[in-house]
Amino acid sequence: MENNFKIMDNTLIDLALESNGGRTLLASDDFFAPKENLLKPGRGVFIEDKYTDHGKWMDGWESRRKRTDGNDWCILRLGKPGVITNIDIDTNHFIGNFPSHASVEACTMPEYSGLNEIIENGEWKEILSKNELNGNSQNKFDISSNQSFTHLRLHIYPDGGVARFRVYGNPDLANKNEPKLTDFALVDNGGKMISCSDMHFSHMENLIKSTTGIDMSDGWETKRRRGPGYDWSILKLGSPCNIERVIVDTLHFKGNFPDSCSIEGCFAPDKTHDSIIENNSAWSEILPKSKLSANQESVFILNLNSPMTHIRLNIFPDGGVSRLRILGRTSS
Repeated sequence: MENNFKIMDNTLIDLALESNGGRTLLASDDFFAPKENLLKPGRGVFIEDKYTDHGKWMDGWESRRKRTDGNDWCILRLGKPGVITNIDIDTNHFIGNFPSHASVEACTMPEYSGLNEIIENGEWKEILSKNELNGNSQNKFDISSNQSFTHLRLHIYPDGGVARFRVYGNPDLANKNEPKLTDFALVDNGGKMISCSDMHFSHMENLIKSTTGIDMSDGWETKRRRGPGYDWSILKLGSPCNIERVIVDTLHFKGNFPDSCSIEGCFAPDKTHDSIIENNSAWSEILPKSKLSANQESVFILNLNSPMTHIRLNIFPDGGVSRLRILGRTSS
């Protein structure tokens, strides 16, 4: 059974599960089936006659046939960092196209680390050596490590498909009282969207939800711009803060994400919404125009010396953004 680890120890949870906050960040290739399927609930389904332009539809992560040296891989962030005790690499419904072997590496990184930081600075440790896999099966492995991890890298050899990736363990509660960055855009923390240039396809208020976007409708998407200019949205932060990081997340936006973005801020605690919208001179650039990527979090590190109360996200020229995170600390 898929959940036998939980049955053996009811304190174990799937640290990587999408509904627990897990997120696939980057894969070497997901031509046939997207990496996001790895962390979805269930074991995946099979629909015999369902095809896409890329080939057979599969409910999992599947890379194309590798014609060069090396192997495919996927980096993911655990929704709940913790000590891992068991891993299940489930190849359900993958019979002639499952990887022959797999291995897993892990690392521990600060909260809200950017993808480049994770790849370049992560001290990766092998927690599962290269092991043979069976097709159409749950491939379960015990993990012997007392270290708490935040990110994993699943290697498959040389290529192929995996339906689900389960990472069972105990959440790390040791550092729950340590000071952490706060998301001041989050609606739960008092953030409020006050205006935008356009929200033809989906509402600006989705930007500051606490949950992960479920599809393109659960984000902010403007219509296609046919003239000059760019789209923008303005939000009031939950409280004045010193901003340290910004996350612009284009999850689910693949052919319609903005090419780039910039961010402006202002400190106007006593201004009305109308005056904030109308007074362009109040804004100062805190993030210059920066490239975005499809279906991916872009993390920007800021070094600001003054607090902000409002943020304007500019997207060039148009498109969709799933979530906007404004991370910092309360200003003194």
